[in-house]
Amino acid sequence: MKIKDLFKVETLDHRFEPKDSSPLPTARPSRWNTAEYYIYYAAFLTIPILMFKSVHDVSQPSHPGFAKYEGLLEDGWIFGRKVDNSDAQYRGFRANVPYLLLVAILHPLLRRGVEYVINALGKDSGGVKSVASVNPNTRLQRRATFDVVFAAALLMVFHGLSAAKVLLILWLNFQIPTKLPKQYVAVATWTFNITILFANELCHGYRFAEIAAFVLPPQTTLAGEQAEAGWGAWLDGYGGLIPRWEILFNITVLRLIAFNLDYLWSMDRRAGDPLEKKNLDPAHLSERDRVAVGASSSDFTFLNYLAYVLYSPLYLTGPIINFNDYIAQSRYPLPSTVHSHPSPSDPGRTRIVGYKTIAPYALRFALCLLTMEFVLHHLYAVAISKSHPDWSTYTPFQLSMLGYFNLHIIWLKLLIPWRFFRLWSLLDGIDPPENMVRCMSDNYSVLAFWRGWHRSFNRWIVRYIFIPLGGSQKSGKGSGWRAALNYAAVFTFVALWHDINLRLLIWGWLVVVFVLPETLARLAFPASKFKTRPNAYRWLAGVGAVGNILMLMAANLVGFAVGLDGLKGLVEGIVGNLGGRVFFVAACATLFVGVQVMFEWREGERRRGVEMKC
Repeated sequence: MKIKDLFKVETLDHRFEPKDSSPLPTARPSRWNTAEYYIYYAAFLTIPILMFKSVHDVSQPSHPGFAKYEGLLEDGWIFGRKVDNSDAQYRGFRANVPYLLLVAILHPLLRRGVEYVINALGKDSGGVKSVASVNPNTRLQRRATFDVVFAAALLMVFHGLSAAKVLLILWLNFQIPTKLPKQYVAVATWTFNITILFANELCHGYRFAEIAAFVLPPQTTLAGEQAEAGWGAWLDGYGGLIPRWEILFNITVLRLIAFNLDYLWSMDRRAGDPLEKKNLDPAHLSERDRVAVGASSSDFTFLNYLAYVLYSPLYLTGPIINFNDYIAQSRYPLPSTVHSHPSPSDPGRTRIVGYKTIAPYALRFALCLLTMEFVLHHLYAVAISKSHPDWSTYTPFQLSMLGYFNLHIIWLKLLIPWRFFRLWSLLDGIDPPENMVRCMSDNYSVLAFWRGWHRSFNRWIVRYIFIPLGGSQKSGKGSGWRAALNYAAVFTFVALWHDINLRLLIWGWLVVVFVLPETLARLAFPASKFKTRPNAYRWLAGVGAVGNILMLMAANLVGFAVGLDGLKGLVEGIVGNLGGRVFFVAACATLFVGVQVMFEWREGERRRGVEMKC
């Protein structure tokens, strides 16, 4: 593999691999060797260095604001620099990377060891079989059993005695599709799971001490003083590595909803096997067919349900895979995963075919991890934003770059765990979709951004919320308002799912509002009117894309970084004087250059036969 191939989207996820390498009909000739793009190259060789330097300068002990956030820094390991480990979410992952890597290696090896022993015990039926040669239904049963046993042990390690609370919620959810009449399943599923989201937050994970205080009257000593904490507090003391299990349970709620609705929709096709009706080979299903009909009605058992919901590599953060796809891949492994397959030249031997997918993916994960370490050791953007700084001590350029690198660190802190757990899943034989297929700085469309940011969640939303609500309603009376309401419902759920607070609700509604300008611009300036003037349309689209980028940065800074008040302080510091306004114009020109490079990068993908919606 060439180095440049490592950064292609096809390397991240085989789902983007074209059927052939022929350019798409819409692909245009390359502009990389034109005079226009040589000007862009000059900008790319100089401006990113200045961007990095601006935040590096304010991250020095000599800067006046350093003393205010110095307490948020820790000793680092790169060139004697301190490390900005102030983000609690990423700090927990970073501290446990060595242990997680060990588990990610041992878990697939343990599964293969168990499978080998089971096959060896049955060698009287024709010798020790390869994993892939086992009957698909037998393979599914073995995988599901192993997944449940391993998940039960991991659940105890993660949550201690609180694992019982998780299992109780799972059992209650399973009763909805299996016990209720069909017409009540959808409403009951949404009501139960949204209630669980709120209850988990408001009841603080149902601590045993609070349950004990509610069930039993407070105990007092003979002196009339309240007794020390009783059995409830004692039970809370065995909370595992992640005592606050409710914080990470949101991702499990998505799988609970997916299982119930997949089960509900499977009832409509019980009259016949859809695979037989469509004459499909179950061993070579497309992703669309795996997601829609990959599981039969007999697969919706409690064992398979637990195996899916608690699947260890994807339990904590995802990516999200629906039940149908999990069952289909458990029966028939995809070529993109590490599995033994009969060798074409020698049927008696087996070969590993997934390494061509997994090795480059693992290398990209390692590069992202090292990039994050380098950034946290040299740019203290997160610590500065958390220290309630005096924004007037920073120049407009420094303020804008603090916001920009804050967003990049947010992107990396989400990307790294997602890619780690997907890598673990690939090693174990299940291929979920890649969550982030574009760099944060490689987005210019609000709609496309949300298709590529937490992509598996976006696909989940489309399947289980957006389409059932009616989709975008592109035609018909009142379709525009209906589409707007659907988007509002979707992003309200997304905001509440992330966390129940006003800041994220504002973020969700801002996204809906910011979708509108892009939609109106596409209607006012359709590409069909510029067929004879492609460059004019590209430059016009570039101007609109700059506005989109500014809106995306604003929405995400509000939702995930500095909040609404912090954003106001940043904006006032940037455009509060003439020099700041001049800088803002220069920044927009820089974004325009970046957008033109993004356009051409996507044209390069089309020339390779790759078509993406993000």
